[in-house]
Amino acid sequence: MNPDYAVPKLSALADRWWLVVARGAAAIAFGIFAILAPRISLLALVILWGSYALIDGALNLVAAPLRARDGRRWGWLLFEGLASIAAGLLTFAWPGITAVVVLTVIAIRAVLGGIAEIAVAVRLRDQITDEWRLASAGILSVVFGVLLFAFPRAGAMGLMWMVGSYALLFGLLLVGLGLRLNSWRPAV
Repeated sequence: MNPDYAVPKLSALADRWWLVVARGAAAIAFGIFAILAPRISLLALVILWGSYALIDGALNLVAAPLRARDGRRWGWLLFEGLASIAAGLLTFAWPGITAVVVLTVIAIRAVLGGIAEIAVAVRLRDQITDEWRLASAGILSVVFGVLLFAFPRAGAMGLMWMVGSYALLFGLLLVGLGLRLNSWRPAV
């Protein structure tokens, strides 16, 4: 195996910095809305979260072929994108589901996405010095998912605060990583 293909090139990651920022911005927008409107109905939560999951998954699916075209590993991005889109589609397929089922879908997506983000951060550790941001986002996702599994009967208000806080912190970490990647772009 050629060692040049084992880890993504920093310049190629820096060229795609905007995808990371876009994912972070979508998470921040979702988080702010969830925190500012804690009495939102379950149906609105389903629609809002399902939309976020679809957008996040689509952005990952856009990034995966770009990485593949550059001869870099793209499997974890594809996996996370497909998991996110599947979670979003399942959410829209059953809009009348109970809070426990919505919580389970969100928790599964958070754990699977977090595992994928940690795996990417581990691969990047030799290329960049601030991979901790992506690893932290992944750890935050896994912890959030585990907490949702541990407390499935949380009230709607508590759920909205948990989901909103998670999305806000996750988004801030991704925006920080994306901006840092942008600063590593070669001067033109």
